[in-house]
Amino acid sequence: MLQQKRERRRERKNEQKSEPQVKSKKRCQVWQCYLAEFIGTLLLTLVATAPIVIGSHSTDITHADKVVSPGLLVMAMIYTVGDLSGAHFNPAVTLAFAVRGSFQWAKTPMYWLAQLVGATTGSAITAVLFGTEKHLGATLPEGGILAAFGTEVLLTALLVLVILGSSNQHKLVGNNAALAVGATISLCGMIASPISGASMNPARSFGPALLGGAMDSLWIYLLGPCIGAMLAAALITVMHGPPSNHEVEAAEGDEQIRAQTQRQH
Repeated sequence: MLQQKRERRRERKNEQKSEPQVKSKKRCQVWQCYLAEFIGTLLLTLVATAPIVIGSHSTDITHADKVVSPGLLVMAMIYTVGDLSGAHFNPAVTLAFAVRGSFQWAKTPMYWLAQLVGATTGSAITAVLFGTEKHLGATLPEGGILAAFGTEVLLTALLVLVILGSSNQHKLVGNNAALAVGATISLCGMIASPISGASMNPARSFGPALLGGAMDSLWIYLLGPCIGAMLAAALITVMHGPPSNHEVEAAEGDEQIRAQTQRQH
């Protein structure tokens, strides 16, 4: 009897010690995912805008440099922080995951805030380091408003379709989805950069538009990608059905799912 009582006391002590650790880990990971989105979107905006600004007074920057750089950056950051936040770096991507039901609506506003603040900070760094030419590399409807709007809708639908499709097969593809996503971003830039700037990302357009004084056409890059993202979410639902557990892991980040599982147990 005494031995059993001692064992029960030890179990209770162990439970009391382990519970705060799990809660602390979960809180840390929530902040980590917001920080990951902030840093990822900051770097994406910096890498997307800096070549445009530098190219305005240097012939060393080519069109290929401008359109390939963002794709390579996203590819690298998916490998770097994909397990923490899902590596969205794009409000339209977060919207698509939330509409699909693979990402929590409760976390969506904070993701958007982290992405918008990150993009604005990235644009500020571009201004300090490289100058303010070309409206800080803002995306502009060079091919006309209608053409630019339609292009953003279609390109974002393509990009989000690739993201959702690879996420739905997360168990098989894993972080190698970075290759498909990065290649799609670069491909879209090569095709449509002269028409709309090939933003496909409201945050990437918001930062330089706000600081570079190009707010007149910003609505194109806020509304167009969101429509495209919802179209892609609807299409992937028709093709693959409801989101799988693997898609949830990809959208939320593997570490977030592990923390939630530990908390439930």
